[in-house]
Amino acid sequence: MKLKVYNNDGSLGGESEFEGITVLEKKKGIQALKETIVAQAANARQGSANTKTRGEVRGGGKKPWRQKGTGRARAGSTRSPIWVGGGVVFGPRPRDYSKKTNKKVKTLALQRALFDRISDGSLVVVESLDIAPAKTKVAVELIGKIAPKGKVLLVDNEFSDTAILALRNIARVRLEEAPIVSVTMLCQGATVVVTRKALETLIERSKGN
Repeated sequence: MKLKVYNNDGSLGGESEFEGITVLEKKKGIQALKETIVAQAANARQGSANTKTRGEVRGGGKKPWRQKGTGRARAGSTRSPIWVGGGVVFGPRPRDYSKKTNKKVKTLALQRALFDRISDGSLVVVESLDIAPAKTKVAVELIGKIAPKGKVLLVDNEFSDTAILALRNIARVRLEEAPIVSVTMLCQGATVVVTRKALETLIERSKGN
């Protein structure tokens, strides 16, 4: 598949052939993409929400008033769930929200995400992200030429110190490394800017390697 490749100064350098990009027909992989994104969101949850039952709330050991003769409803504890300051019935407890995803499903999801990004033109390839000098102003000009509007996800195999210094203060830019970038991240940015080497890494990952 031929894709346009930009130089690291933002100018168009021409087209290059990238082999190994999986072409998917119709809706193949959409369900896998959904399952993978849901699983990644679930795995990010801490599951630490916790409420106390009436047996865990401090106090309430003494009966508030005698059983009969007061005209009021009988009560055995001030920590009953119907009292202010009482325990919680069926409240959240610590739990594990994590979901397991089959390797083939994750591979198919990555193939779908890459193919969709390439198909709609929201994936841009650059030769490298070597920014010199390491100035935010220079980085802003570069990103402005490649992706003028919206959020931008920059993907490289490994970012140099100069690139990090130049890019880290741009609010609409997020940096991710190709070997570990998630399908969710690939789908969130308005524009995905990948280096040539990073795209080759993503293609290898989409083969299940």
